[in-house]
Amino acid sequence: MKLEVNDVAVAIASRRIVNEVSLEVVPGEIVGLIGPNGSGKSTLLRAIYRLLKPAAGYVHLGGNDVWKLSARESARRTGVVVQETPSDFDFTVAEVVEMGRTPHKGMLEADNARDTQIIADALARVRMNAFVERSFNTLSGGEKQRVLVARALVQEPKLLVLDEPTNHLDIRYQLEILNLVRTLGITTLVTLHDLNLAAAYCSRLYLLADGHIATSGAPEEVLTPAWIRAVYEVDAVSAPHPVTGKLHLVFTALADNLVST
Repeated sequence: MKLEVNDVAVAIASRRIVNEVSLEVVPGEIVGLIGPNGSGKSTLLRAIYRLLKPAAGYVHLGGNDVWKLSARESARRTGVVVQETPSDFDFTVAEVVEMGRTPHKGMLEADNARDTQIIADALARVRMNAFVERSFNTLSGGEKQRVLVARALVQEPKLLVLDEPTNHLDIRYQLEILNLVRTLGITTLVTLHDLNLAAAYCSRLYLLADGHIATSGAPEEVLTPAWIRAVYEVDAVSAPHPVTGKLHLVFTALADNLVST
């Protein structure tokens, strides 16, 4: 299902955090939204998954304005994983994942065999099936993140919106989660701080700076030394990764920012 964002602006407390942003993600594509802290990435995602209503512009998913969909229909179409979700309630892992089935259920409707299988499959895919009876609040940050990915998967969404899905994860699980996302074939928009992960897993990138799209295109077109220097204020050297052949970056501080000892 195609995602289209056109000239979206988002304001918080009368201050525009995101201004005139346009992007698209075609069916089955993984697109990365990158940029330094404070550039507006998470704010833009919140407008896409209906947490912050745009002050201008529109967000269309499958040709429909997401802000005109019912909450239930929106939840059927869009699965969301944000940076660790706090919980004041003592839910088990299984219960947290089961919540992802809510958009597909009637009021007070019990889980059926298909629901149970979907939940089990999702937990197995994120390697959390051995934790089903554990309290969510006792998990590590990385374990929580994997459970939240499973919860999004059981929604059977047409769009995945992932805000730093590798946050808190060990390297092994960073790669496993992104490899999993790549195998799903679901239209995916993901924010990533790690530019090498963005280059390895995203077909296209949008570079956000001060609430605007600075540039967009294939990783090789966006992650250039000039753009990295201009937006991130560091120097970068790029070369093909020796194993994958994907663009790989090495960073150094700008000479002007080096502190002599």
